[in-house]
Amino acid sequence: MKGSTQPSLRQKLQQGHRVYGTCITSTAPMWPKAVQQVRLDFVFLDTEHIPIDRAELATLCQQFRSYGITPIVRIPSPDPFRACQVIDGGAIGVVAPYLESAEQVRELVGATKYRPLKGERLANVLNGTEILSADMQAYIAAYNADQLCIANIESVPALDRLDELLSVPGLDAVFIGPHDLSVSLGLPEQYDHPDFDAAVRTIIHTARSKGLFIGIHFSLEPERQIKWINEGVNIIVHSFDIALFSQRLRHDLSVIRDAVGDHQGPELVGMPVI
Repeated sequence: MKGSTQPSLRQKLQQGHRVYGTCITSTAPMWPKAVQQVRLDFVFLDTEHIPIDRAELATLCQQFRSYGITPIVRIPSPDPFRACQVIDGGAIGVVAPYLESAEQVRELVGATKYRPLKGERLANVLNGTEILSADMQAYIAAYNADQLCIANIESVPALDRLDELLSVPGLDAVFIGPHDLSVSLGLPEQYDHPDFDAAVRTIIHTARSKGLFIGIHFSLEPERQIKWINEGVNIIVHSFDIALFSQRLRHDLSVIRDAVGDHQGPELVGMPVI
């Protein structure tokens, strides 16, 4: 991070370290301190599924950055202008959801790695018809230092074009969206199905073979994270605040009720999916 003596998230990954984070959906002011106390490297702030406005997001990004925690933001759609907005608000990594074409990936690279260049000149640079001067290249590189460009791979069409998508220059990392991927495969939430397992392995191995960082977001038991870390995942996005709160509260109240003999009704099932 600029102005910090600590290595940036990108530098940690480049040095071969795994990085750990969680998804935060709450704008409560005590969360950044709580996250710092568990020594997380980053937080995943999702504006695709969470009702959060631009001002709230900027406040969260600045709060987490002040605690030395990298804010990675998922934008609602593959929109390069939205990507620039969240970076202006303080994001140090942008995830675009449901990417299915190389052009969408190139647009995300343009927004995250070539700011403030836009329009026709940016398009020419991205398609190779214009080469920036050395001074301009140095300026652009410094302006966007430590930014992470991350593609969400979460559909069958993306799997079918995986090599093409992950070969776009400037892409840094891939996030696997297990819920949407399972639905696209016709296997909704069947995370132990052999076909889902094979799809995730393919994404991980392809990403690592191209030198990309790779993460998967699960809100289920930690053993799933360990399984995929052993397969090559090095960005661990574990659970989110609401899931962790409800899981722990359910466990603790179950222990208390069982100990004092209070009857428990049937357990409610279902957990929000991020």
